[in-house]
Amino acid sequence: MHAWLCETTDGPEALAWKETPTPEPGEGEVRIAVKAASLNFPDILITQGKYQFKPPLPFVPGAEYAGIVDKVGPGVSHLTPGMPVAAIAGTGGFGTYACVKAAQVLPLPPGFKLEDAAAFAFTYGTSHHALIDRGALQPGETVLVLGAAGGVGTAAIQIAKAAGARVIAAASTDEKCETCRALGADATINYSREKLREALAALTGGKGPDLVYDPIGGDLAEQAFRSIAWRGRYLVIGFAAGGIPALPFNLPLLKGASVVGVFWGDFVKREPGNSARALAQLSQWYAEGKVKPVIDELLPISELPHAYRRMASREVRGKLVMQLD
Repeated sequence: MHAWLCETTDGPEALAWKETPTPEPGEGEVRIAVKAASLNFPDILITQGKYQFKPPLPFVPGAEYAGIVDKVGPGVSHLTPGMPVAAIAGTGGFGTYACVKAAQVLPLPPGFKLEDAAAFAFTYGTSHHALIDRGALQPGETVLVLGAAGGVGTAAIQIAKAAGARVIAAASTDEKCETCRALGADATINYSREKLREALAALTGGKGPDLVYDPIGGDLAEQAFRSIAWRGRYLVIGFAAGGIPALPFNLPLLKGASVVGVFWGDFVKREPGNSARALAQLSQWYAEGKVKPVIDELLPISELPHAYRRMASREVRGKLVMQLD
């Protein structure tokens, strides 16, 4: 097989496309012939040694992928060769074959495109866990989505709308705001030229959003929290802007608001039953046309370095998906 190998923690630039031994599935594992793999922000961090999960070197990055079951290991009975599946494995997606624990594999229902499946579980699972589970979103509430044109942001817009919420999408360009409106956002804010707090006050009649979905961090975090509604919930998804904000603790007190951590990876490991039910609901919403991954670009796996550069520049709308033969 061939794969992009991460042999150092020098970042995506150090990845190398190499021939490696095709792995054999062990107890409770399956081998997948990878057909499509998406790029997520943690795929940058993991090559720099900055992600929570630090696999031993060398490894093949690519947390999320889809393909066909090629071989099953001992103890696996619910998955069989030839089945189309998606995998959320943390690593392995940027290669032609990958072995993964069967518990991390999602059989795909008929009609689920492999390129959509490769861009689905990570972002939609994160956003569903954040909004529905951790945020307890109720119909009629207002959700502010920061970084709304990115992978998790576009998923959050669709999920919030499917749950009956009003969505205010905040992004850095007019083009990204247009993408958000096309996905169903009720209002948008271009925070590169609009003052976030003033815009939120105008759009909510001074009440503020009930939920803030924040995968960005950085300078926007305190501004958004100062605008949150009474009993609001601030969902901490990640820090794509690079800076981890320091929030004054008097703000949650004065707002009667909650700061809610969202770590989908550990949720999947600690609560597999709840995770499976969430993904089942998301698959049903996909079948009904309520949610569908926004794919910015389909690229051959040879273009992975280009994809990494595009993601680092924060110019991607939705997801980048690599295709493999």
